[in-house]
Amino acid sequence: MLDAVGPRLRELRRRRGMTLAELAERTGINESTLSRLEGGGRKPTLELLLTLAEVHAVPLDELVGAPRTGDPRIHLRPVTRDGLTYVPLSRPGGIQAHKLLIPPHPGTEPELKTHEGFEWVYVLAGRLLLLLGDRRVVLKPGEAAEFDTHVPHWLGPDGEHPVELLVLFGRQGERAHLRARTA
Repeated sequence: MLDAVGPRLRELRRRRGMTLAELAERTGINESTLSRLEGGGRKPTLELLLTLAEVHAVPLDELVGAPRTGDPRIHLRPVTRDGLTYVPLSRPGGIQAHKLLIPPHPGTEPELKTHEGFEWVYVLAGRLLLLLGDRRVVLKPGEAAEFDTHVPHWLGPDGEHPVELLVLFGRQGERAHLRARTA
């Protein structure tokens, strides 16, 4: 079971678009140790696994590949990172669903970023300001957007109130395919 942990750790890190250096900074585990864990050159300890599970926002059972108990519910454990609160709504693998709460940050300049994959957002509450390349789009509750994350982008509240979103993240080539049936 532990032999499969390294590839799982590498996949989680890559899926989140993180380098070993970034992961080392967030966990306090040196880059060399992380590299050896991912490559199978070092057996993981419980202390290392607990730290990595917390940073990746996944249950320890998923890191070690423990068999599922048959409970289909997702156990919501919010994670706050860079001032944003993510509530995972799906298990790791494939397209990831999160509820995202973004508080206002007055006086902070937006920093556009790029990464692998596609992103789909649906505004639940508040007004979302989406900067996408040189475009500026404001979405209201009930509106959705999908975009290639290779395009520089930034998400934040439009105004002084937080914005609450449903967000789907997909790896490169994975898009949300939504179909509606007409009556």
